[in-house]
Amino acid sequence: MEQRKLLHNLLAKSQKALPPRKMKDSFIEVLLPLGTDPELRDKYLTVQNTVRFGRILEDLDSLGVLVCYMHNRNHSAMMSPLSIVTALVDKIDMCKQSLSPEQDIKFTGHVSWVGKTSMEVKMKMFQLQNNEDYWPVLDATFVMVARDSENKGPAFVNPLIPETAEEEELFRQGELNKGRRIAFSSASLLKMAPSPEERNTIHEMFLNTLDPKTISFQSRILPPKAVWMENTKLKSLDICHPQERNIFNRIFGGFLMRKAYELAWATACSFGGSRPFVVTVDDIMFQKPVEVGSLLFLSSQVCFTQDNYIQVRVHSEVASLESNEHMTTNVFHFTFMSEKEVPLVFPKTYGESMLYLDGHRHFKSMSVPVTLKKDYPVEP
Repeated sequence: MEQRKLLHNLLAKSQKALPPRKMKDSFIEVLLPLGTDPELRDKYLTVQNTVRFGRILEDLDSLGVLVCYMHNRNHSAMMSPLSIVTALVDKIDMCKQSLSPEQDIKFTGHVSWVGKTSMEVKMKMFQLQNNEDYWPVLDATFVMVARDSENKGPAFVNPLIPETAEEEELFRQGELNKGRRIAFSSASLLKMAPSPEERNTIHEMFLNTLDPKTISFQSRILPPKAVWMENTKLKSLDICHPQERNIFNRIFGGFLMRKAYELAWATACSFGGSRPFVVTVDDIMFQKPVEVGSLLFLSSQVCFTQDNYIQVRVHSEVASLESNEHMTTNVFHFTFMSEKEVPLVFPKTYGESMLYLDGHRHFKSMSVPVTLKKDYPVEP
C-alpha cells in the first residue's frame, strides 16, 4: 500500500483527459483446462462428479476485475493507479447446457458500458462438448467501480466508444440496466409500501392460515403441502483469514459469493429434498468491504417458491473480533430449480411477508425459465 500511494499522481483529473477505448480493447478469453489438468479438476469437483458453481463465481469475479484493468490500462505505467472493485452482480443466467468436470471451460468478457467511475462487464462461459465445439453455459453481467490507488475514493475511467450496431445495442442496454437498477432500488420494500396487488397477496395468504375451527386471528395453521418460512433457515459462520484477502487487504468478493452460494444451495437442497439446479443469481450488492479477521455470519432462508422453483435469500453480516457490533455487508439472491415440485412457503410475521414479496419480485425478474439437464446438476 505504501507503493500504491505513489501512484496518486497518475490518476486523471477528469474523464476527458483519458483516451476513449473500444470494446475489443478489453476483450479477454480465458481457458480453464479441466479436461487436461487433474490437479485443477479436483479444485472444481463435487462428490457427484459435477462442477462446483461456487468456484465459477470466484472466477467470474476475478475475470470482471481483469477485464476492467484491460479497459483502463496505461501502457506507459508499470502499475495501474486504479483500484477496481466489484460493486454489483447484476445478473447471472444459466443456459441449458450441463457442467461436466472432465471438459474444458472457456470464459470470455469485455466492458459493455461505462459511466464516469463505473463499468458494466459482460461475461460468457462455454464448455467443450464431445471434444469438438464450445457450447454456452451462462451469461453474466457485473458492475465494477474504479477507486483511487489506495481504494479510498472514486476515480475516473476511460470512456467507451461503440463501433458496430451490436456494440451500440450493448451500450444502450447498459444505460437501461442502470435505470432499471435505480427504479428497482427506489421501489424497495425498505423504502415504499407494497403495491395494492402485493398487499392482497399477503392478506390472502394470511387468511389461508387461519384455523376455521376457532375463527381467530391468533390461531394459525399451515395449508396442505406448505412450510412456515421461519423453518427454512440455515446459518453459517466463517473467520476471515488472510488467505482470502485481495491486494487491498480486504476479503475477496468471490470468496464471499462462493460461501453464500454454498449455503443457499444447502438450504434449497434441504428444503426441496433433492439436489437443486442453480438457474439465476441476481442483484448482489457489495455494500461494505469485509476486513481480514472479521467474523462472517451468513443466514440463508427460502423466501418464495413456485412449482419446482426455490428462491433463496442469503444475508451477510460481519463483526470484528474486538467489537460485537454487526454490520450488513451483502444480500444475495439465488433462484434454484428442484427435481420435483416443492412445498409452498408461508410467512408468519409482517417482516417475513416483506421477505416473501421481495423474493417474488426477484423471481419475476428472472429471464425466461429454463429446463436444465439433469445429467450434471450444478452444485457447490
